[in-house]
Parts: sequence; structure tokens; C-alpha cells
Amino acid sequence: MTAPGFILVGGTIHDPVNGRDGVVGDLYIAAGNVVAQPADAAGWRRVDAHGLVIMPGGVDLHSHVAGPKVNLGRRIAPQLARRRPAAVPTIHATGALYAALGYTTVFDAAIATSAAAIAHRELADLPILDKGMYLLAADDRAVLEALARDDAALVARLVGDAIAAGRGWAVKVANPGGPAFWKRGRRGDHHDLDTPLPDLASLTPRTLLARLAAAVESLGLPHPLHVHTANLGLPGNWRSLHETMRTFVAAGRRAHLAHVQFHSYSGGDLDEGSFGSGVAPLVDYFNAHDNLTLDVGQVLFGDTVAMTGDAAAAEHLAAATGTPWAAHDLHLEGGCGILPIAYKETSKIHAWQWAIGLEWFLTVSDPWRVALSTDHPNGAHFTAYPHLMALLGDAAFRRAALDRVHPAVRKRSPLAGIDREYSLQELCIITRAAPARIAGLPHKGHLGVGADADITLYRTDRDLARMFALPAAVYKAGVLVAEDGEVRATPSGQVLAASASD
Repeated sequence: MTAPGFILVGGTIHDPVNGRDGVVGDLYIAAGNVVAQPADAAGWRRVDAHGLVIMPGGVDLHSHVAGPKVNLGRRIAPQLARRRPAAVPTIHATGALYAALGYTTVFDAAIATSAAAIAHRELADLPILDKGMYLLAADDRAVLEALARDDAALVARLVGDAIAAGRGWAVKVANPGGPAFWKRGRRGDHHDLDTPLPDLASLTPRTLLARLAAAVESLGLPHPLHVHTANLGLPGNWRSLHETMRTFVAAGRRAHLAHVQFHSYSGGDLDEGSFGSGVAPLVDYFNAHDNLTLDVGQVLFGDTVAMTGDAAAAEHLAAATGTPWAAHDLHLEGGCGILPIAYKETSKIHAWQWAIGLEWFLTVSDPWRVALSTDHPNGAHFTAYPHLMALLGDAAFRRAALDRVHPAVRKRSPLAGIDREYSLQELCIITRAAPARIAGLPHKGHLGVGADADITLYRTDRDLARMFALPAAVYKAGVLVAEDGEVRATPSGQVLAASASD
């Protein structure tokens, strides 16, 4: 006879997938899942949740937690490794910190195909969370050559084989075509989408994106092509993101746009005025085309470590700032660039990055197409998510923060005129329901019957940063794993690996 489960009694449930917006009710948990109310609940343990807000466990769609780049990031700035929490935590601390924050699922967004095996060894030691990885399959030479020949069947086979061999969840492209320029002595971080690759003249970044997205769709992978487009961090790069979106719309393909804050800058030779926000035309286009989803990659102020699958961009940033950097692309195709960085309120560039990310969040019309992220650790540490949620949900808190940044940004940013506040239900969408749906995880991000019993309980608090920083309780597959910031259990969690439909 199956042992009875337990009941979370009288909590205030936020479950957008199932239309529950602050509804007081009970949740029945058994065998690691949310279940229907049994005919006889005698013997079921009752857990008092009165006065607590109940949400599904958080899902981080885009983070960097494992693999060679992360290990190099731990070593590149010893002073940040001694901080608590460390800028790049150990794998065990990563799981504990995420869980104590109410998150139960995480994806590493940039793993070279040849590094997948070692990254999986590390993810196996990541406690509590379910976890997966996106593979940088478009950096593999054989894939590029097949894309150049427009051999759709071969592209699909090669990508499918890479996903199967690397036990990946999705395909990531970082700076399409950029490494081909960079490794042949040209600016790999500064090209448009229509410049042919130097040694594959029939292939441009634009055709690479369209053909690779078609391959991903043909394979039936749960998550669409995950795209870090060209010209990351450069003035005027909003045009590259706009053209990237237009490419997928013209091809009739789905795509997920990664850390769009880093791709939304005005300025440069083609834009009048200085560095600033290019969000307005981008968000208008995004709002009008529902085949696209995005995560923001919010910058928050403080010290962190940048790590990107776009090693050319890391080289450019290091040269511009005089900061030491490292790259494991020297020995690993599809490698990453890593360097420490300190975001300052007094820096005009950093203040613009902060404001641009918030502008994206606050002007996108459909929160179901947005995932909250800081591109950990690039924009900020994931433990800063509660602070970001407060910036989105409390306009007065946001205005006070805007008053502290560089005066040029205060004057020119549209942020000062935006009064929108995210509700608790909308915060639940962008941290749970939407990223689960975008990632292709039907059993996560909601609290309906059959869902994984990944559940977070919060104390109601007008201070949203405090509320979301310290959950009262966190359950992973029905097991109490954290309580008031203290880890209570460390189950292994599942590795999320996709299988191609063909």
C-alpha cells in the first residue's frame, strides 16, 4: 500500500498556469508530485501554510554553473572567491544557495560539445536542483560546413548526435560566426549578420541562424534555438538584435533571445548621440512577434565575474578596461572568455546597462515570453534575484535606486517615466511559469495535478527583496530541502537531457 503524503494547508497559492492568483487553498503532495485531493486524507501529514504565499519552485533558464569556464572563473579573481557568497560559488554551494532562495531547476547556458562529459561530472555533484545544459554545437566545424552547404539533413543529424552524446537539453549559439572571424585575425565581436564567414563564403551569420533554428525544430527539441547574437556589449548593437529577430520572423522559426540587455545599446557610428538605450524599437518588434522569447541578463551593481561563450567579446572588454582575462577557447572549440568586472552606480555605461535591463522588463507586454535572469554571474550573482524582483514590483524602490545612478542616465533613460509594477502573480510568471514553459518543462513551473512537487513558501512582506530572499520553506520533489535559509536535505536532483524526435 502506498504511504500517504502530506498536505500544505491554507496557503495563498500563486499558480498562473492553472489560473490561481492568490487563491487560499490546500495542496496535496505524494510520491514527489502534486496530486488530486484523495477521497480519504486520514493519515496524511498536515503542514500549516496559513499566511504563507505558495509558488512553484523557481526555474533559472539561463545561468552559468558548471564546466571549464566556471572553474576558470573561480580562479581568475581570488578576492571574489573569498567573498560570501563567492562570485562563482563551488558546485555544492551553488545548489545550496539556489535552493535556499526557492529555486529548484537551473540550466547552464553555454557548454562546448567536447566539454559536455566533464561538465556532467560536475553537475552530478550539484545538489538538490534538477539541472541541464545547452550545447554550443554551432561552433563545431562539421556543423558549420554542413550549414554552409545547406545540407539540412546532415545538420540535423550532427546536431542530434551532439545533443545525444552530450546529454544536452538545447542548442546554444554564441555570436554566430564570430569565432571564424576572430581566429583569422579579424574583429570577431564586430560584424553584421550578412558578412560571409572568412573561410565559408556561402555562410553568413544570418543564414547560420535560420538554418540552425530549422534543424533544432526538425529534431523536436523541447527548447528552441538559444541565441546570443552578434556584437555583444558594443554601442549601436540594438541593430544586430533587431536584425536577428527579423531573421527568425522571416524564416518562420521560433527562437529564444539570450541576455538581451547586453544587445540593446544605441550609439556608435550609425546612431546620433552617445551610448544609451535602443530598447524602444526592439521591444515594439518583440511584442508584435510571438515566435520569440527572451531573458534579460539584468546588470546589478557590484563586483562579479564575466564569462561568455563569445570569447571575442571578452577580449574586447578586457582591452577596453585593462582587466586581465582568460579564455579556454585556446584549447577547446566553443570555449569561453572570462574576466572580473565591477559594475558601479557612478559609471555612465554601467548605469545605462542597469536601466536598459529594467526598461526591457517593464515594457514587454507579455510576461509569459520573458524569463528573469542576470545571466549569472555576468550581470550579477543569482542571489541578487530578490533585489531585482523588488525593482520590478516596487516603483518607489526603483525610483530611489534610479536617483542614485549617473545623472546622464537619470536624465535620458525612459525608466523615470515608467510606473509599471509587477504583481506577485507576474513575478511568479517570469521566475517560474514562463521559464518552465519556454524551456519545455511541462511538469515544472506550476502546481497542478501531476506537476513535480517543487514548491516554495514565502512570508508575505511589503519589502519584496526581503520576502523573496528568505523563503519559509522549499520543497524539492516533495522533500523539505530548505527552511528559513538553512538547508535541511541535499537530494541529488535529476539531469535533464533531451532526446531528438527523429
